[in-house]
Amino acid sequence: MLKSMTGFGRAERNVGDKTFLIDIKSLNGKQFELSLKMPAFLKPFEFDIRSILSSKLGRGTVDCIISLKESGQAKPVSININLAKAYYQPIAELSKELNLDSSQILSSILKLPEVITPTGETLTDKEWEEFKKVIDAAIDDLSLHRAEEGKSLEADLLLRIENIRTQQDEVIKLEPMRKQKIKDGLVKVLEENVGKDSYDKNRLEQEIIYYIEKIDISEEQVRLKNHCEYFRQILAEDGEGKGKKLSFVLQEIGREINTTGAKAYDSTIQKAVVIMKDELEKAKEQVLNVL
Repeated sequence: MLKSMTGFGRAERNVGDKTFLIDIKSLNGKQFELSLKMPAFLKPFEFDIRSILSSKLGRGTVDCIISLKESGQAKPVSININLAKAYYQPIAELSKELNLDSSQILSSILKLPEVITPTGETLTDKEWEEFKKVIDAAIDDLSLHRAEEGKSLEADLLLRIENIRTQQDEVIKLEPMRKQKIKDGLVKVLEENVGKDSYDKNRLEQEIIYYIEKIDISEEQVRLKNHCEYFRQILAEDGEGKGKKLSFVLQEIGREINTTGAKAYDSTIQKAVVIMKDELEKAKEQVLNVL
């Protein structure tokens, strides 16, 4: 089963007298890239939080927002005066420019992030263990979304590979006729320019065999079929982290399709090759989203 890198997860739980809300959004990416926003008192745990998210989410561009809802008894707080001053100047100028009432500026500033923070607030060891469960719950919710999206990706990728194999079957059917057309064309050119009885037919037969062997595409068709089957096998395997492997197999499929087109010298086969290339590009776009 495939998993997409795209998804959204949310969890909200109480930890002691605090209520945490964690939102995690994931998009596709070559590596793991994390944007983490959280209350200042969680800074001592930032490395651990990043480590948990990295180990459990694998690849993707991830946005994680940790919000705190206070509950229970009020606790002493401190005001970040320098930050409040930094907020005040642009807000006051904007208020004056828009002819707004400036009497509410202070109350607005106090609501801005990090202006008011709990004094000496941090998590106890027990609270940290409970907090990790909130992170795990958000990650589990995200994983469910990724799995659902993965089902759609898998169905689409199987369709693209099936379409490539359908066009390949057409190529294989046309191959005997292609060889005969090439042979007839060479004979016609010689007869028109040299004459029917002015060339060695045995020598011509040897040259035609040599030429046809040079443009033979049977090996490419065997490899292409094997690559498509291997692609399906990877899709059917258990586990995650298939995206890069599937991408490598698609590169090999593309190599065989390109070689077939280069050797074809047949308009009907070239049309089939164009369709295969189109399906391949669609598959490559989808694989970019596979975890």
